[in-house]
Amino acid sequence: MTYIHQTITDLKYSSPAQAEFYQAVEEVLDSLGPILETNKIYQQQAIIQRIVEPERQIMFRVPWVDDKGEIQVNKGYRIEFNSALGPYKGGLRFHPSVNASIIKFLGFEQIFKNALTGLPIGGGKGGANFDPKGRSDGEIMRFCQSFMNELYRHIGPTTDVPAGDIGVGAREIGYMFGQYKRLTGRYEGVLTGKSLLWGGSLVRKEATGYGAVYFADFMLKDRGDSLQGKRCLVSGAGNVAIYAMKKLYQLGATPIACSDSSGTLYHDKGIDLALVRHLKEEQRSCLKEYLNAHPDALYTPRSDYPEDGHAVWRYAADAAFPCATQNELTGADAQSLLANGCKLVSEGANMPSTQEAVNAFIAAGIAYGPGKAANAGGVATSQLEMAQNASMQNWTFEQVDKQLQHIMRNIFVTANDTAKAFGQEGNLVLGANIAGFRRVADAMIEQGVV
Repeated sequence: MTYIHQTITDLKYSSPAQAEFYQAVEEVLDSLGPILETNKIYQQQAIIQRIVEPERQIMFRVPWVDDKGEIQVNKGYRIEFNSALGPYKGGLRFHPSVNASIIKFLGFEQIFKNALTGLPIGGGKGGANFDPKGRSDGEIMRFCQSFMNELYRHIGPTTDVPAGDIGVGAREIGYMFGQYKRLTGRYEGVLTGKSLLWGGSLVRKEATGYGAVYFADFMLKDRGDSLQGKRCLVSGAGNVAIYAMKKLYQLGATPIACSDSSGTLYHDKGIDLALVRHLKEEQRSCLKEYLNAHPDALYTPRSDYPEDGHAVWRYAADAAFPCATQNELTGADAQSLLANGCKLVSEGANMPSTQEAVNAFIAAGIAYGPGKAANAGGVATSQLEMAQNASMQNWTFEQVDKQLQHIMRNIFVTANDTAKAFGQEGNLVLGANIAGFRRVADAMIEQGVV
């Protein structure tokens, strides 16, 4: 049994029943063969065994009272995975699907994503199996306060700086920050994704979606092409998807499909982005309502999805942007995209493509930007927010956006050059994994066995 496979086998024994975590680990470790063969020090220093184990795993009870006066109990998590490059950095996810496996896969991905930015931030992730949908502002506030009653013990501006993720936006960050300030008596940059009124950064809301599109444009330009005139499929209808679609329009492309948890919307003329934003951000309603204003559009309810995948990937298009959640793009979806002429996939979500889909994209030789590279714009801008907080400054939209573009270009160049150096030109999965791993591993070696 090889060194890598033995590590994965041992991990499955020590961390049982965590399928998503195993998937993330295998995807990274399977790419590292070339660097492990040429750099024996990583095996001598047991870097693989050390890097797959979090430095700290925090799990806690979150009791709170709903509007009916009934006591509810959820489970909270914070996985502080690796601090070799800086304080732990990664979002908080509030969603009923959250469990230890989900949080650990996200935290593991975050190590390498953060390393690729070149910024001084380590990897972590957290959240709770709480569903904010259908809850009143009062219920969400009471949950966030109870969540912070435990989390505050483990975070700080130079220790661990959480951000938002699915189910955690400016409202939730605000409630958590208020409780942190009340508990500690300190006003400091301990959370990112804050309101612009009290320490937030311009472009943070847009950053992940914008970054995924910037990364896509860099991939195409490297191949002598651009996004101009491209027809694009986008999954999701939250922040990442909405701002990916906005940037696509700005760069001359046309998003023709998006989705939410209820179904998929297709509009051949191009998605009416202002209406989608109104439906999702203001009314918090289903995309099906889009048809009231645009009866020529098509809506496919989730119940009518193909058994082997997602309806949003079954339309003909030039490019695809998975911006919703993990494993939303299957092997069958990948084959459909390729058969329909798709030449680019840029992942705005974390691990949205199954391993079968990833293999299909790499084999086809299309421009494929894996999530840890393509969606790093969000965490990069979070670090820029940290920098503004530390220096007590507010940067302009143009300043932050320019830095975001610079960071995304550097991530592409780093991953692309690394892939070339290891004889697999165009394989940005291998390039991103090796580049991120090498930066973290070298720092771990220099800091000793800790």
